[in-house]
Amino acid sequence: MKRLALVITTLSVFLIGSAAAQAATVWNMATPYPDATFHTKNDRWLAKQIENKTDGKLVVRVHSNGSLVKHPQIKQAVQTGQVQMGEVLVSILSNENPVYAVDSIPFLATSYAQARGLWKAQRPVVKKLLAQQGLMLLYAEPWPPQGLYTAKPVKSLADLKKVKFRAYNAETAKLAKLMGAVPTQVEVPDIPQAFSTGIVQAMITSSSTGVNSQAWDYVHYYYTLNAWLPKNMVFVNKQAFESLPASERKAVLKAAHAAEQRGWKMSRQVNKTKLAALKKHGMKVLEPSAKLRSQLHKIGRTMVKDWLAKAGSQGQQIIKQYRSAQ
Repeated sequence: MKRLALVITTLSVFLIGSAAAQAATVWNMATPYPDATFHTKNDRWLAKQIENKTDGKLVVRVHSNGSLVKHPQIKQAVQTGQVQMGEVLVSILSNENPVYAVDSIPFLATSYAQARGLWKAQRPVVKKLLAQQGLMLLYAEPWPPQGLYTAKPVKSLADLKKVKFRAYNAETAKLAKLMGAVPTQVEVPDIPQAFSTGIVQAMITSSSTGVNSQAWDYVHYYYTLNAWLPKNMVFVNKQAFESLPASERKAVLKAAHAAEQRGWKMSRQVNKTKLAALKKHGMKVLEPSAKLRSQLHKIGRTMVKDWLAKAGSQGQQIIKQYRSAQ
C-alpha cells in the first residue's frame, strides 16, 4: 500500500508539474550574436528575470547565433509573429528608414555619455516607426566604441586604399567607400572565416567583437578610433505583448528596464576587459595618428550632411535635440 501511495503521489506531482508547464506562455527570442557576446548574456538574464517575475507563467527561450532566424530576417520574423521577440543591430534597418542609422555615423557620438544623449533623441522616433509595423520597442544597449582592426600598420587613409573592408550595414559600407576601401558584407559569426579566406582584410568593430572572434589570429593592430557606439535593440511583437495579462506585461517592462541599465554598464566594463584581452594576446592597441583621425573626422562630417539630406525633418529634429543637450 505504501508503494502504491508513493506511486500515486509521484504521478500527481508529475501531472501537476506538466499542467503548470502547459499553462505557461512560451516566447521565442531570436538574436544573431554568439553566446559569448555580452548582449546575448544580457538576453538570457532578461529571460530569467521575466520568468522569475511572472512566476514561470511567461518563459522566453533565447535562440543565439542566428540559429533560429538570421540577422536580416529577425525583424520581419517578429513582425509576422513567427517569433515573439528579437534583437537586432539598430542600423541594420537603415534601408527601411535612415533614422535607424544615426548611431553609426562616424564621430557624431564618440563616448557613452554622447551615445546616451543620441539615443534619447532617437528613441521616440524609432519607437513610433516600430509601432507602425506591429512591434514594440523594449530597450537598446550599446556596443563598445568602434575601432579599426588591420593586419598592417595604418598611418593614413592611403594605407587602406583598395583594402577589402568588412561592412555590416549601409553606413559602414559607405564609410569603407569614402575611405577608398572595398566594402564586403560579413556578419559577426562569419568574421574569422572571412579573414582567413581573404574575403576581408580590415574592419571597424568593437573590442568585444574582436575578442569574441579571436581577431589576433588574423590581424595584428587595433586602433582606438572611438568612431561611434552602435546599439542593439530588443523588441517584441505588439499583439503577443498585448495578449498577456496586465501583471505579466508589467513584469516584462520592468525586466526590460533593468536589462537596459545592466546592458549599458556591461558595455563599459566589457570594453575595458576586452581591450586588455587584445593586448594580452599580442595585438598592438594604438591611438590613431593625427592625420588618420583628421581624415576620418572629415568623412564623418560628410556622412552627417548626407544622412540629414536623406532623413529629412525627423533627422533634423534628432540632431537638433542631440546637439542642444550637449
